[in-house]
Amino acid sequence: MSAIAYLNFNGIAEQVIEFYSEALNAIEVKKVKFGDIPQDPNYPMPENELNMIMESSIEFAGGKIMMSDILPSMKAVTGELVKGNNILISLVIDDKHKLEEYFSHLSLGGHVIMPLSNTPWSSCFGILVDKFGINWKFNSDADQFLDNVISNKQ
Repeated sequence: MSAIAYLNFNGIAEQVIEFYSEALNAIEVKKVKFGDIPQDPNYPMPENELNMIMESSIEFAGGKIMMSDILPSMKAVTGELVKGNNILISLVIDDKHKLEEYFSHLSLGGHVIMPLSNTPWSSCFGILVDKFGINWKFNSDADQFLDNVISNKQ
């Protein structure tokens, strides 16, 4: 299991990835755009959102930071992104039972934004804000998703 700092941006994640990668001498950089995953024909994404970063990670000197863009079409769900709420903690755990347990405990007194569910990018993914206002993202297989999408693009 790992707890990873996760940063959200208003459409500039790719610029941030490039800057941090160079500034931190990144060992490995992974990034997936929303247009890299299969789209649901019933809910097509706006063209301007397909090139935004869905998920990325940079590894450096034993550390890791993950980043993404918040889609303009999702701001009704996530709220307006401002400095301060653009940071969350991402728990990446292969053990789904443990992931569900942590999600359940941390959601007490808080607000579930997205219940744990199977998504195109994870077999178990969810988002919540705890009772202290801290944003949490839960993911059972984030690294495999990034690796799979990146290898399929090449």
